[in-house]
Amino acid sequence: MSGITSYYAGLCAEDAVAQDYARRGRWVVQRRWRGKGGEIDLIFADGDGLIFVEVKKSRSHGRAAQSLSRRQMDRISMAASEFLGTQPRGQLTDVQFDLATVNDVGEIAILENAFQEF
Repeated sequence: MSGITSYYAGLCAEDAVAQDYARRGRWVVQRRWRGKGGEIDLIFADGDGLIFVEVKKSRSHGRAAQSLSRRQMDRISMAASEFLGTQPRGQLTDVQFDLATVNDVGEIAILENAFQEF
């Protein structure tokens, strides 16, 4: 895909994932939050906790999942730590890191607590 096509495909994937989480009772706290450590695609409230979501779009869920590197996870974790500094409970906030993959026909798969899997 060209750069502009990939960009818009990523935005559409993030919108679809946000809608999926909303159907499950979570609400968006931030989209594309950027800190010094990096960017977090989506942040959702889950009761008193937060869910940090990395969205990956590719032809297949497997291919999308494989594109998440250890380096990206480290950057997302650093950004999440920075974001938690803005929250009332700070680092004591319950957090979860999910990977949401979107395949070429728009199907969504969510791997909860994904960073523990790698």
